[in-house]
Amino acid sequence: MSRTSIPVDSATKERLDRLKRDGETWDEFLERVTATEEPIEAGAWSDEQAERAKESIRKSRENWR
Repeated sequence: MSRTSIPVDSATKERLDRLKRDGETWDEFLERVTATEEPIEAGAWSDEQAERAKESIRKSRENWR
C-alpha cells in the first residue's frame, strides 16, 4: 500500500484533530468522514420542487404589489 502526505495549515489540522476519534488512525478518520451511503444533495431540488418554489415566489411578489 502506498502512502502520501497532505499538507494542511495549522488551523485546519487543529479542526481535524478535534473531529478525529481517540485511537482512530488518520486513514480510518479520513475513510469515515469521506464515506457516504447516499450522495449529498444539499439544496438540490427536483424540477417539480423548483417549479413549485418559483410559483410560490411569483405569487408572493404579486401579493406585495
